[in-house]
Amino acid sequence: MFKGVLITQEDKKSSASVVAINEDQLPEGDVLVDVHYSTLNYKDGLAITGKSPVVRSFPMVPGIDLVGKVSHCDSEVFSQGDWVLLNGFGVGEMHWGGLAEKARLKSDWLISLPKGIDAKQSMAIGTAGYTAMLSVLALEKQGVTPDSGEVLVTGANGGVGSFAIRLLNRLGYQVVASTGRMDELEYLKSLGANDVIDRASLSEPGKPLQRERWAGVIDCVGSHTLANACASTKYGGVVTACGLAQGMDFPASVAPFILRGVKLIGIDSVMRPKADRIEAWQRLSELLQPQDFDAISQEIGLEDVVETAYKLLDGQVRGRVLVNVKS
Repeated sequence: MFKGVLITQEDKKSSASVVAINEDQLPEGDVLVDVHYSTLNYKDGLAITGKSPVVRSFPMVPGIDLVGKVSHCDSEVFSQGDWVLLNGFGVGEMHWGGLAEKARLKSDWLISLPKGIDAKQSMAIGTAGYTAMLSVLALEKQGVTPDSGEVLVTGANGGVGSFAIRLLNRLGYQVVASTGRMDELEYLKSLGANDVIDRASLSEPGKPLQRERWAGVIDCVGSHTLANACASTKYGGVVTACGLAQGMDFPASVAPFILRGVKLIGIDSVMRPKADRIEAWQRLSELLQPQDFDAISQEIGLEDVVETAYKLLDGQVRGRVLVNVKS
């Protein structure tokens, strides 16, 4: 038996709690992992609170991230004792995830823990930092350099936004952070934001073309914020979209794309090919420094997960939530 967060459903209403789970209950997979750390992401919060139909089958162990040691592997990909990590692939939605002391998974979903970061640090990064790195890589590959001009990061207080600011700062970019929590200005500047603006300037309906300002954008919000970011991106600029905190809609015009050549690039972290995952995690291990992890993350135990999930959705959580599964 081992501990885990389990989401169950009765009369179409779901509930989550920490329970004892038998190893025989674990779903199929060729790798058994002894989980050490997981995370609490926005998607996990939706699953645990039931505020969005994230979970596809019940019961379900949430947790889209995990890191741990291989205790058994039926393939030749990994050996007993190897440290491995996972992000996405429907884990925590369709397949039991990382918010438990054990997980049975497919070896194709896992990559080796990169050198330069330890298990705890990898989950302080988690899907949020990994998604931020994918977004930064997309800007780089489309030719956005530190000399191109300002880069806007929306949803700046969240996990993706916080890591995006830090990574861009380390690479020498001029970063402007957009947030609805202006009382967090000093936190955002400590991460490397050169300027901080109120999200209200972006979150309402705006003109299809606005004053050119951004060389690049990392958007974690969607809806009107994404539309306004595109409308104010400079000629030939690049906008990456990875989140929907404001909404899934995109009330925009084609004007920025056909008159300014703006590029809009979707960032998917769930089904990303393994080569992209390895590249992103290698860059993360090179760019991040030990002090970054404490600045951006807070640690909780399994028993705190459900309560913290509600706080996360209410906008009361800053940065990353690291879950020590063994505590």
